[in-house]
Amino acid sequence: MRQFRRVIAAVALAATAATTLAACGSDEGGDGGDAKTLKLWHYESENSAMGIAWDRAIQIFKDEHPGVEVQFERKAFEQIQQNAGMIINSSEGPDLMEYNKGNATAGLLSSQGLLTDLSEEATKRGWDKELSPSLQTTARYSDKGVMGSGNWYGVPNYGEYVMVYFNKDLFDKYGVKVPTTYDELTAAMDTFVGKGVTPLAEAGAEYPAGQLFYQLALAKADRKFVDDYQLYKNPVDFKADPLKYGAETFAEWVNKGYVAKDSASLKAEDMGTAFISGKAPMIVSGSWWYGRFKDEIKFNWDSFLFPGNKFHAGSSGNLWVVPTNSKAKSLAYDFVDITLRPEIQELIGNNGGVPVAADASKITDPKNKKLIENFNVISQQDGLAFYPDWPVPGYYDVLVGGFQGLINGSKKPDQVLDTIAKPYAEGVKEITGK
Repeated sequence: MRQFRRVIAAVALAATAATTLAACGSDEGGDGGDAKTLKLWHYESENSAMGIAWDRAIQIFKDEHPGVEVQFERKAFEQIQQNAGMIINSSEGPDLMEYNKGNATAGLLSSQGLLTDLSEEATKRGWDKELSPSLQTTARYSDKGVMGSGNWYGVPNYGEYVMVYFNKDLFDKYGVKVPTTYDELTAAMDTFVGKGVTPLAEAGAEYPAGQLFYQLALAKADRKFVDDYQLYKNPVDFKADPLKYGAETFAEWVNKGYVAKDSASLKAEDMGTAFISGKAPMIVSGSWWYGRFKDEIKFNWDSFLFPGNKFHAGSSGNLWVVPTNSKAKSLAYDFVDITLRPEIQELIGNNGGVPVAADASKITDPKNKKLIENFNVISQQDGLAFYPDWPVPGYYDVLVGGFQGLINGSKKPDQVLDTIAKPYAEGVKEITGK
């Protein structure tokens, strides 16, 4: 709440900022090509694939724009997730920002008029040709903020998906084989529990717990469910499978000791560092960890797709968005364009990311090739199911609270389903009017 209050005062400046913008240039160009500063925010770690690639993109941008200063700030994911609307509606906001994709985030801000329509630039610069239709799903939003159609309000330059990371040394130590089916996965976790080892590091205070629930639900899902849940094509019954199965199986995993009850208060960073330190045999999380794991892990590790699932949490990566109040829109478009160049795409791929427009033959590391190949397997079978918190505004916090309760035992599965069903239904009604 303190962060929220700090930015309230900035909102009062928004009208003045908008007036200034009108004098600076057109809505399409923003700066009319005359701006001398580009304020750029993102939340990728310095040694992540995207962090490495975007550092190089900044250098290229500087080389090609002599006299232009890049004011780069690395922000925390939670800081932007919780306060983006207030921040970019103020005069203190960035000209270009990495932002989470989906109805509840980029879709919401686009429907509120806070993001610049990039459709003309997407056509002019060929972004609509470089990005496949499935990757464009998260770039385009209707006037109600529903993804998949309408104008471009963001541009992704990488993909991402949720997988299982595992410690090969611990698997070898306890004689555990890499699972290829769901039953083999639970058998592997039973072996670890029998040896007094918690098999799965988890984080209930942030996104990982909700994503595990979603992965479990997707084991019983089809494309119809994904479209109903994410795109509101039909009502969703939270007391029926696949959501019922996901919540009940999650609770079963906690009861069996697959997930530690004290992980309810842990954050994603805690989960990641537990794996990096070699304490955890497995985590279920996203490709955004890959570059960091390659850089920091000292033991043998690898990854595999969640066994038995056709559908997986995943999508295009986060989006470059240009706030309506940006004073350097032309410069922002130039930077986005650089991030889609072959050099930057290859950097993403060779540092453990999932590029959207790279030549696979230029990816040299076997681990990186596997990461990209697995993403291609998912996307080719139409298996990208987006993320559980996307459908409605504020749903991220709803899921965090619900699954914290399931981990620490304060709520039963049916209570959690009730907890997450009501805000979903209310949010869908507010968006669609139905």
